[in-house]
Amino acid sequence: MGATDVNLAELIGSRICHDLISPIGAITNGLELLEMVGASSGPEMDLISGSVGSAGAKVRFFRVAFGAASDQPLGPAEVNSLLKDIEQASRVRVRWHVVEPMPRNQVKLAFLALLCCESAMPMGGEVDISVSGRSWQVVGSADVMKLDNALWKVLPGGQFESQVTPAQVQFALLPKTAASMGRRVAVETAATRVAIRF
Repeated sequence: MGATDVNLAELIGSRICHDLISPIGAITNGLELLEMVGASSGPEMDLISGSVGSAGAKVRFFRVAFGAASDQPLGPAEVNSLLKDIEQASRVRVRWHVVEPMPRNQVKLAFLALLCCESAMPMGGEVDISVSGRSWQVVGSADVMKLDNALWKVLPGGQFESQVTPAQVQFALLPKTAASMGRRVAVETAATRVAIRF
């Protein structure tokens, strides 16, 4: 996957997320109107409301992770709000230790790394994201780790022996996107911990 392919993938991601966020927002507004007139009660409406909320959170997250990104800053309040919404439908807890607004394209790399970590924690766990100077660190820890060594071993170079599946696309995008920004990905793995630096 070359730089042109990465850019095309980002544009496709942006387009899909852009087109999905409006109807999801409309459904959310409709549910709020039903609630105002007292027509929304019961487990059915709770299920619909929860599902729509989860879908909206994922689309906003994916828009940053997979969409086209500039150096426009994202503040910690916005990122933490987005991560909090994502956590409601996940077993993974994320701690964002970044206190300053950061360029959206760097947050994108952190989100891709987060998705890589999450894939190794089928029973849940914790991910800590921090930055020191120009260096980012994304660390996942869990009692049970399931590492796909074929992915993690070659993640820094991005040269995979077999075709990457849709569920693994973050492993292909992270090193290529980092390289396009003049950054290199480094990985450390252990029995209960993974660390990605860029």
